Amino acid sequence: MSAIPLFPLHTVLYPDGYLPLQIFEVRYLDMVKRCIEHKEDFGVVALVQGDEVRKPDQHETLCAVGTMAHIGEWKAILPGLMQVRCSGRRRFRIVTAEQLKHGLWMADVSPIEDDMTVPVPSDQQDVADSLGILIQTLQERGIPTGQMPMQAPYRLQEAGWVANRWCELLRLSLAQKQLLLAQENPVLRLELVQDVMVEHGLLN
Repeated sequence: MSAIPLFPLHTVLYPDGYLPLQIFEVRYLDMVKRCIEHKEDFGVVALVQGDEVRKPDQHETLCAVGTMAHIGEWKAILPGLMQVRCSGRRRFRIVTAEQLKHGLWMADVSPIEDDMTVPVPSDQQDVADSLGILIQTLQERGIPTGQMPMQAPYRLQEAGWVANRWCELLRLSLAQKQLLLAQENPVLRLELVQDVMVEHGLLN
């Protein structure tokens, strides 16, 4: 994987996750326009230190593991404002990163293998069932598909997909979300999610 542009955020994007963004900084407007023109993705990484909006003399520290973001829909609201809807693709690990003069981060990265398609183990079936109930509840409330916090297809039988959706939904610290993103065993990630849900009384 060659050098990619990065979008540091105070959030963690997971594979197959949904990420709506409002773009107004010049560095990211230019980046998004280039990605749309060349049909390329960009990298989303969590910020350990610093703000999403650039400030003078601010130092930004990035997490080492991020996720490629694919622009599915976009709309230019004003000359200096764009709305984009992105979906998470493959994870990556930053090898080297450099911030350019105008503020955009570029990084050489190495890809992390996609989760193996592993069925949800019987011991964690309650985690998948709870997610299925949540999706059904949102559908019954008439929430449009495009506004759902998780996007179809709903792969409730896959350990990695179920774990990732709960990682997005649960109130976890950025550090916890980042550790779960970096976990390469989807079943272990699901087990860790189950532990959190039990701890918070979300499962019996």
